[in-house]
Amino acid sequence: MSWNVNGLRALLKLEGFSALQLAQKENFDVLCLQETKLQEKDVESIKQCLMDGYENSLWTCSVSKLGYSVTAIISRIKPRSVTYGLGMADHDNEGRLVIAEFDSFYLISGYVPNSGDGLRRLSYRITEWDPSLSNYMKELEKKKPVILTGDLNCAHQEIDIYNPAGNKRSAGFIDEERQLFGTNFLSKGFVDTFRAQHPGVVGYTY
Repeated sequence: MSWNVNGLRALLKLEGFSALQLAQKENFDVLCLQETKLQEKDVESIKQCLMDGYENSLWTCSVSKLGYSVTAIISRIKPRSVTYGLGMADHDNEGRLVIAEFDSFYLISGYVPNSGDGLRRLSYRITEWDPSLSNYMKELEKKKPVILTGDLNCAHQEIDIYNPAGNKRSAGFIDEERQLFGTNFLSKGFVDTFRAQHPGVVGYTY
C-alpha cells in the first residue's frame, strides 16, 4: 500500500485515524509513505505510536529543509538491504527515496519533486531528477524486478486529472512532464499498474 499522507504528525493526531485499524482493514505487508514531513528528532516517537506487527520501518528525512517532503517504508517482512536516495548529493538532500530489497524484487517509496509555483523546478525535474531515477531503476532491474510506489507528481493522461483543460499549465500536467514521463518510464518497459488494470477509466487520487 502506498499513501502520500501530507504530514504524518497531523494525521496521527486525528481522532478518527488509527494506523492499526488501517492495517487490519487493508492487510498490507508493506506500507509506503510519502511527504511525512518528519524531522530526525520525530522519527523514534512516531515509530512507537504507529502499529504492532510491523517491526521493520525505514525512514529518511530532509537535511536541506526541515519538515519537508520525506519518505518511509513500514514492513512486516525484513528487507535484505536498504538504500536511501540515488547516491547523488544533488538529489538526495530532501529525503525523497527509500529503496528496500526483498527476496524477489526491489521496492521504492518515492516522492518526486513538484515543478512548483511558477514552474521554477520544471527544468530540474524533467532534465535531472526523472532521468536519474529512471536510470537507477534500470540498473536495479538488471538484478530483479523493481516496484516504484509513491507520489510521482505527474498526471500522464487527461483521464488521470480533474479538469484537464483548466490544468494545462499546472505543475504535474505540463506537456513536457507528461511526455518525459512516457520517455523515462513507460518506454523503458515500466508499467503503470493502475492503467494496465483499468484502461480508459477516469480516476485520480488527489
